Amino acid sequence: MTASREAVAAPPAAERRRVTVRGVVQGVGFRPFVFTLAAELGLTGQVGNTGDGVVAEVEGAPRAVAAFCRRIGTDAPPLAVVESVAHHPLPPGGSTGFRIAATRTGDRARTLIAPDTATCAACLAELTDPGDRRHRHPFLTCTHCGPRFTIVTALPYDRAATTMAAFPMCARCAREYADPADRRFHAQPIACHDCGPRLALRRHPGTTGAAPADPVAAARRMLAGGAILAVKGLGGYHLACDATRERSVRLLRERKARGGKPFAVMARDVAAVEGLVHLSAAERDLLTGGRRPIVLLRRRDAADRPPHAPAVADAVAPGSPDLGVMLPYTPLHHLLFGLPGDPPGPGLLVMTSGNRGGEPIVTDDADAFATLAPLVDGWLTHDRPIHVPCDDSVVRMIDGAPVLLRRSRGYAPDPLPLPVPVTPALAVGGDLKNVLCLGEGRRAWLSAHIGDMDDLATVTAFDRAAGRLADLTGVRPRRVVADRHPGYRSLGRARRAAGGDDVRRVQHHHAHIASAMAEHGLDGSRKVIGVAFDGTGYGDDGAVWGGEFLLADYDGFHRFAHLAYVPQPGGDAAVRHPYRMALAHLHAAGLPRDPDLPCVRACPPGQLPLLERQLARGVNCAPTSSMGRLFDAVASLTGVCHTAGYEAQAAITLEAAACRAEDRTPHEPPPGYTFTLRDTVAGPVTADPAPLLAALAAEVRAGVPAGRIAAHFHHAVAALVGRVCAAARARHGLDTVALTGGVFANRLLSASCARALRADGFTVLRHRLVPPGDGGLALGQLMVAARADPRGATTAP
Repeated sequence: MTASREAVAAPPAAERRRVTVRGVVQGVGFRPFVFTLAAELGLTGQVGNTGDGVVAEVEGAPRAVAAFCRRIGTDAPPLAVVESVAHHPLPPGGSTGFRIAATRTGDRARTLIAPDTATCAACLAELTDPGDRRHRHPFLTCTHCGPRFTIVTALPYDRAATTMAAFPMCARCAREYADPADRRFHAQPIACHDCGPRLALRRHPGTTGAAPADPVAAARRMLAGGAILAVKGLGGYHLACDATRERSVRLLRERKARGGKPFAVMARDVAAVEGLVHLSAAERDLLTGGRRPIVLLRRRDAADRPPHAPAVADAVAPGSPDLGVMLPYTPLHHLLFGLPGDPPGPGLLVMTSGNRGGEPIVTDDADAFATLAPLVDGWLTHDRPIHVPCDDSVVRMIDGAPVLLRRSRGYAPDPLPLPVPVTPALAVGGDLKNVLCLGEGRRAWLSAHIGDMDDLATVTAFDRAAGRLADLTGVRPRRVVADRHPGYRSLGRARRAAGGDDVRRVQHHHAHIASAMAEHGLDGSRKVIGVAFDGTGYGDDGAVWGGEFLLADYDGFHRFAHLAYVPQPGGDAAVRHPYRMALAHLHAAGLPRDPDLPCVRACPPGQLPLLERQLARGVNCAPTSSMGRLFDAVASLTGVCHTAGYEAQAAITLEAAACRAEDRTPHEPPPGYTFTLRDTVAGPVTADPAPLLAALAAEVRAGVPAGRIAAHFHHAVAALVGRVCAAARARHGLDTVALTGGVFANRLLSASCARALRADGFTVLRHRLVPPGDGGLALGQLMVAARADPRGATTAP
């Protein structure tokens, strides 16, 4: 009898695969993660950075290789953004062990770099631990936090391609860097007290006294004593002072020629913030998250403030119901406030961009010592260079969702996915709040906030930002896009970048609407009703547009309706002096300029007759349909703002008055608060504010509080939006509305419009990924002018 034997299955043959991961996968601890994952699964091979992303080759049991290919995308590190995972088989090579390979250079950059990120909890624990070797180290970081975008000089991302290249690792840091079990395994900005960078406190030349042994402690003492300091941060210098000291804040405002524009403050912790403002759960998440923007929050009234809460100086945000607040996001910030046991210092700091009014943020040390010298009493600086300027981002919650007002640190250079491919292109944005955009395939990259293009320093900053973004993205533009305004400086930069080729030009408000469509993933196959409200945009008829209802897709637009034209006397003078726009609107409405109206009283006596003649004759009075200018006019007519010291001050002040009134007792506007809609056979519908202005003037004369009138006005504008959109739907069958333009940064108006439109059955698109104002303009320009021919498009991975 033959004994039966069970067949013993042979172990499966080893399998080898090359895995390419694209997205934000460099500078976020991705290679250490891959190393650890491969070790866990018993795989051999290697991983490295390339211009294409992270590329791994793994070999081992087929089930383990399959698990690796799956988990490399699902289990990625917290700062990583995996866009795609591609893998294909290779012949087994019999490799042993797993290693991190040398970075492959010379490739065209095609990967993504992460934004700068706030100090993580693990690093903060080390910062405050007297037993840790990085106790009080101002540049403490790991693979999960710290600088990225602002220190990268080239891709692929390695220490040699950052501004940390000048700081050789000490032996202990080198061991951590090479240890797969360490949190700093291949963390490129790794540093400690021994290897740098190093802080220094610099005082004005001629100041007596030796350099302090502890620059941070000395800086804290100076701030507590009322000094103004320039503090070098991640993306540039801040100007800092004690936010509770009225004299210091006023002095900073005076030195910087800030006018009445609010300052942002940095608070020690959330507990300090809660004593100053009303804080929702969503706002708390914004404040404490890794991006750490400035968040605009509703201030508490004096009676509503806890007894222990510090009183912010009146000069921080004069007349504003909101306070811009952020929390510390670098170890240096935490040290500046002081660790447990340190002598007390300010618990609230003004932290405003380190620049002179209108200029870009200062990043270079020599420039800081020269440019900021008239503004500060000293400099808290360090020897790590800043490669990419990056201002603080600004966010506010509107109707329960965050809206970016300035997209910069923490958000740039995160790419935006595009619903349709674009040819390689550069869009240069506009002249206010300039942000440029590079795009190729189905990705777009917005630069960090650059600023207003009204001086040589900002133009130079624009050129540098364009070059740096091109280096990081690998996009080589074949098309250049600009606004249609013939006088924009950004158009001049576009022509320079085009090198003699044609510059594609896109109408301002069409670009705003296309921007909203793109960030919501619309492919342009169906038009939307675009409501584009802002201060200024060059119109196709040569007028100043800004109160527009356009039926638009990416291919073009039809001007369905607009705010009726009124003269804008003196051009920019009317922007700086809202009483001029109030008088112009009264003139256009045929209403008397009675001396008892605040706008008439605000006009200098000798100027009033000249202004009336100017309006009557139409001399230097460009016609405008701007909703922003109507807000200015109403701000002066109600007496809340007659002179604007910064952009949109009148509209912001009007919103503040309306919000305070709404908080107390919401009121529906009286029946007279309405616009007259005038239809024409050939042209667009016009919305005439004459009846609204008449009702408003009557309430002013009757002594109705300005805040209540302001609230009535906001609701009247929201009602206009609803009426015009309903008319467009009835005629053209469209049911999607995009709310865009700088006016929709207004919390009350934006929320009121969205709620009413949704209640009427519309789908409402509002900005979330890019600002509604000109900071998002370049994305729309790109979509209108650079969409690729589908038959010949070269799409990025």
